[in-house]
Amino acid sequence: MPVVTLTTDWNSEDYYIGLFKGKILSRCSDVRIIDITHRINTFNTSHAAFVVRNSYIHFPPGTIHVVFVNSEPSDNHPFLLVKANHHFFIGTDNGVFDLIISGNPEFIVKLNKENDTASYTSYSAFDVFTSIVCDLAEGRDPLSLGRVVNDYNRRTPIRAAIEENIITGRVIYIDSFMNAITNITKELFERVGLRRKFEIYVQSKHYKITSINRFYHESPVGELLAIFNSAGLLEIAINGGNAAGLLNLDSHSTIRIEFKDIK
Repeated sequence: MPVVTLTTDWNSEDYYIGLFKGKILSRCSDVRIIDITHRINTFNTSHAAFVVRNSYIHFPPGTIHVVFVNSEPSDNHPFLLVKANHHFFIGTDNGVFDLIISGNPEFIVKLNKENDTASYTSYSAFDVFTSIVCDLAEGRDPLSLGRVVNDYNRRTPIRAAIEENIITGRVIYIDSFMNAITNITKELFERVGLRRKFEIYVQSKHYKITSINRFYHESPVGELLAIFNSAGLLEIAINGGNAAGLLNLDSHSTIRIEFKDIK
């Protein structure tokens, strides 16, 4: 049974969810549709990419991932089918693929077969994405579904900066527990830190953390903590609390780590 995932910036009350699922099941009823989330911030491709990037790898190879965020096509942002890491991705070429996929894709197919985006409307994604999902589910050659192209729109992710004994990162995602996830990886922390003592500063020097937890409960309830999450990213949290709300953290907040010289 082919698996199809759906990630959108709709909400659970929108009829779009039923519309899209109904169109798919009316043509290829043997697929299994999994909702990753419909709570992506409106038009926020970076948010969508973060969620899909950290979830798609846990699905079986051959899964079809539909990213329905900021999906209106244009001459510079056509509909694409991308295969990477044995998974298929369907969406609009708005930079989201580059943020999801590490390395080079296996292939990229421009789904606008007639090369004329003027023929599309703002709701064309429903018809195009439905058709491609079912074509793939029915075993059609993906390279026959459009025109193969060499690249998609690139978006450089914001990476943590390194300066001598300091890593400066930023919050890139607030999860459902209001924990603040940063772009500081465990690999970068260990490579720069070299097992040295450190201080993590949140909101300039208003809040300081001097250890990394293995578990949330290692800190008392209500205490600020840092932990590397399942994606290998540094996370700022409060055990049993709302770190983002209480510390006024958002996607523009800076997190700085200062490592101490070995004496």
